[in-house]
Amino acid sequence: SYDGPTHHSLEDIAVMRSLPNYEVLVASDGVMMDWLVKHAIDVEGPMYIRLSRGEAKPCYDENETFEVGKAKVLIEGTDATIISCGVMTGESLEAAKLLSDEGINVSVIDMFSIKPIDREAIINAAQDTNLIVTCEEHNVIGGLGSAVAEVLTSENQVVKQVFIGMQDQHAECGDYGDLFEKYNISALSIAERIKEEISLLNNK
Repeated sequence: SYDGPTHHSLEDIAVMRSLPNYEVLVASDGVMMDWLVKHAIDVEGPMYIRLSRGEAKPCYDENETFEVGKAKVLIEGTDATIISCGVMTGESLEAAKLLSDEGINVSVIDMFSIKPIDREAIINAAQDTNLIVTCEEHNVIGGLGSAVAEVLTSENQVVKQVFIGMQDQHAECGDYGDLFEKYNISALSIAERIKEEISLLNNK
């Protein structure tokens, strides 16, 4: 059977990134997880590595390299920027493909390093597109979206940000795919929300 709501960890990033000197890292797929384990062995210091119970969609090939504090730009586009982490990176890549089929080109950035965060990547995204969409398998309060918003406001970047994630609620039990659809964080839900937001911006 599935874990109950008390076993869902939807607040951990918010808690852990508030602790001084901690690295907060989120595995996007198996290739990154292999690197994160080696990184944890090699580096002395406190860190939090977040995993998801569900299977992650492949995002990287075996030769990919990573650096803490440096986001991975997976797709470059001009209509919007998706900033994601963890299993949501696979969903975001799929959403980008759905949007591309309709002539909408979006960037996808894997912000696997929540702390330290890649401020430069966020600023560049704000300057390159007029819509930033953060996607996380976490409460939208205090997680990736909040971390990105902190950078945008502190750097005086004027851009619309949309927060896709758990909307200040607990999750139910069930299959990952079913839950993603229920809480509107699936690839299709992400794509539909981006289309809505781009339409709103274009009609202003």
